[in-house]
Amino acid sequence: MHRFAVALVMLATVFAPLPAAWAQHMPRDILDYRGSPSDTKDRSFNIFFDAGAWHGYSLPPQEDAQTGFVGPFVHSLHGGRWVGDRFAQIELRDARNGAAIALDVIASESGPGYLRREFAAPGLRLRQTLFFADAWQAVVRIELESTASRKLVLRVSNHLLPTQEARVNVGQGAVRRRFLETQSELSTWLTSTAGDTKAQHQDASEQWTLTQPIQLQPDKPVLLSLVQSLRYDVRHEVVPALDVAQAWAENQARWAGYVGYAQAAQMAGLPADAAQHVALKSIMTLIGNWRAARGDLHHDGVIPAYSYPGFNGFWAWDSWKHAVALAGFAPELARDQIRSMFDYQREDGMVIDCIFLDAKENNARDSKPPLASWAILTVYRATHDAAFLAEMYPKLVRYHRWWYAQRDHDGDGLVEYGSTDGTRIAAAWESGMDNAVRFDHAKMLQNGPGAWSLDQASADLNAYLYREKLELGEMADALGKGQDALRWHDEANTLKAHIQARFYDAKNGWFFDRSLATGQLIRVFGSDGWTPLWAGAATDEQANSVIQRMLRPDAFASLMPFPTLTQKAPEFSPVKGYWRGPVWMDQAYYGVEALRRYGFAQAADTLALRLVTKAQGLTKQGPIYENYDPLTGNGYQARNFSWSAASFLLLVHGEANPAR
Repeated sequence: MHRFAVALVMLATVFAPLPAAWAQHMPRDILDYRGSPSDTKDRSFNIFFDAGAWHGYSLPPQEDAQTGFVGPFVHSLHGGRWVGDRFAQIELRDARNGAAIALDVIASESGPGYLRREFAAPGLRLRQTLFFADAWQAVVRIELESTASRKLVLRVSNHLLPTQEARVNVGQGAVRRRFLETQSELSTWLTSTAGDTKAQHQDASEQWTLTQPIQLQPDKPVLLSLVQSLRYDVRHEVVPALDVAQAWAENQARWAGYVGYAQAAQMAGLPADAAQHVALKSIMTLIGNWRAARGDLHHDGVIPAYSYPGFNGFWAWDSWKHAVALAGFAPELARDQIRSMFDYQREDGMVIDCIFLDAKENNARDSKPPLASWAILTVYRATHDAAFLAEMYPKLVRYHRWWYAQRDHDGDGLVEYGSTDGTRIAAAWESGMDNAVRFDHAKMLQNGPGAWSLDQASADLNAYLYREKLELGEMADALGKGQDALRWHDEANTLKAHIQARFYDAKNGWFFDRSLATGQLIRVFGSDGWTPLWAGAATDEQANSVIQRMLRPDAFASLMPFPTLTQKAPEFSPVKGYWRGPVWMDQAYYGVEALRRYGFAQAADTLALRLVTKAQGLTKQGPIYENYDPLTGNGYQARNFSWSAASFLLLVHGEANPAR
């Protein structure tokens, strides 16, 4: 085990606020979790989630000297609402005379798997550490220490925001809030080694007191725990029994594994501590977007970004990329992320676009680019889990065959993006590149009942399918299906020849989509043009020509390299262009890997370094963004974006046992 991970595990067995090895070698507060909501929908600052929980918390703003934390934010309530703006506020009084004890803030920070606040008064210290015991329960460990014998009266309170209507029940030391028109319940209770507790609810406040004063003795800390659990559906969920000390040890052991993985990150030209910082921030972003199976989500997964209200489900394209990055440090979550999407695989083999807590919101109008095999094979390479491979292989075969049954309008073996409802917008969504310039003049063609295609075959889609055939062949070999493996490799070779002949433009040295009606290439220089290189479908000569354009500063080698559209295009819009100019990190990662595959390792190192060092706030405290300005590195759209985090992690850490 990595020596830093060992230090974390050892320190997890006692209530240490911050492991010494971690403090020496990595900065605290890798992400800034400070903020306070201006209203119940405010997502303007970062929120701490962990362990798959659907509720989260933040640290108070820097100038806020009150005890406690900010929250909770309940992500599963009406798409995400702040229920309270203060959690676990502590009031201490001298038991002899009732005088309030003033506390000074001496620490307010985040660490691996927790938020921590520390306060002091003469001869007295208070420490509060918030962590997640599991996907249901958040815990604030409250530790009181005194240098002299003294008796204190303690009160713990939460301040609630008035806009969330709920039916409140107080009993057995707990306050239970059942949100109206839902089956969701938020329960909070205080446990103590110093005596029994009593709960009260008054208007916008919840309070807990002890039935007798706390007796403090020198060097004998008193421990209390405020626990808050969230059940999305009380009819089907039972909150696990909680041993706080064991839960804390398990939390720190889990995070020790994450930290150890981050410590192995490296990148040519980047200081080791910066590479580790990027790796851990990426891991924190992915884990912060982890959501447990609830409602109609049957397996755990990772949402795109909690910072954007619409991103409260699982998307297929995102899920495959998340799983590739998760495979190295959270393989069970990677497996479940994949399973979550295949839970809704249709009888015809289609994997739908996105799924939600309420299945009525699911989108089956389109699928997403076929990267599931990449994800599944990466998990297998990381875990050697043959049972998982056997479970997923037949499902993946059905999905692969679906593309040819439902998206090959002219039956030539080259498929098109499309939709199930005949709408062009859903067909563009299926590409993942919602407003890409190459689709500006596309029209819809019906293939059959519930099956439509754009009137152009796409180079990137067929390159993905080429790579998928190779990956299916490797899976078949691993499962002892020799005839399947031979067939997949034969199909791959045939498709590879078609990609090289039908999508490559020798005059311009680029891969383009091709019109079904005219047979003409649709000459838009976008990031999809290097997908055949990432997949290994280009000849060396073709790859060299593509790479020459990729390396041009006025095309794709911008300050932050690999924009989704060449800078020379009249439609290039680096700020608000979405897929018409900004850098999307999945495409940038494919670009770096394309260079490596075809022997341009030095250029790959140079541009990968620019991606990491030019991305706004990445090596400092800033969040990871959905996309970036190629000319400035400014981050745009959703903050705390998972597939960007996955891509950055792959850049500094690599894939789990990749095959070249």
